[in-house]
Amino acid sequence: MAVDHYENFPVASFLLPRRLVPAVEAIYAFARSADDLADEGDAAPQERLDALARYERELDLIAAGRTPADPMFARLAAAVADHRLSVAPMRELLSAFRQDVVTHRYPDYPSLLDYCNRSANPVGKLMLALYDADDERNVRESNAICTALQLINFWQDVAIDLAKGRIYLPQEDLAQHGVSESALQAGSMDAGWRALMRFEIDRTRALMHSGAPLARRLPGRIGWELRMVIQGGLRILDEIEKADYDVFTSRPVLKAPDWLAIGWRALWM
Repeated sequence: MAVDHYENFPVASFLLPRRLVPAVEAIYAFARSADDLADEGDAAPQERLDALARYERELDLIAAGRTPADPMFARLAAAVADHRLSVAPMRELLSAFRQDVVTHRYPDYPSLLDYCNRSANPVGKLMLALYDADDERNVRESNAICTALQLINFWQDVAIDLAKGRIYLPQEDLAQHGVSESALQAGSMDAGWRALMRFEIDRTRALMHSGAPLARRLPGRIGWELRMVIQGGLRILDEIEKADYDVFTSRPVLKAPDWLAIGWRALWM
């Protein structure tokens, strides 16, 4: 599966212990395909919801200790059994994907955080569980990192989401900075837009830094994996700023020099 298809998932990373690769790939296949059911193609909303309901039923089988006939879910069931994983985070992901089908605007920041709590944070919970490191403090800081990553995806993908009819920028933030939906559609780069993006990026960067102690505390490969993830997200925020907040004409892309900087910053965390 394409490693760059799901930005927040460390699939096939050279830092990932080989013993965890089957489980990570199984979780990734579930998350990626479910997200695509909600987001890709031209299916009607009810068709998307029906498809996600089938995924929920497959999780019911896994939770009951049964092995589904579908090969993808059979692999997921094996991962759950081998690593004593809870299916609750997977249900949270499905909840967020269903929301994507029916909800295209967010009135305020708390409502957006609620969505991120189900669309991104479960990935961190599952990864911590695979490493037997899912205590309360670790999960709290992982949630901060995962939510920050999700927000970074939103800020770099404003134009892409607009084309799908979605706006993840909170409506109250748009109003506070005098940015209308018509201005977004026109790709207006006025002072209000720059102030809005500066506000969102500053808040997201602070959130990411609040979770960063987790990467310094976790030992070995998972700590290094997380350091790279954190620095990669922060680098994208830097790139948005360097582009003067223009996410309409080009999407920030990390290149070789960026990865060198990310590695250096990770080393010095």
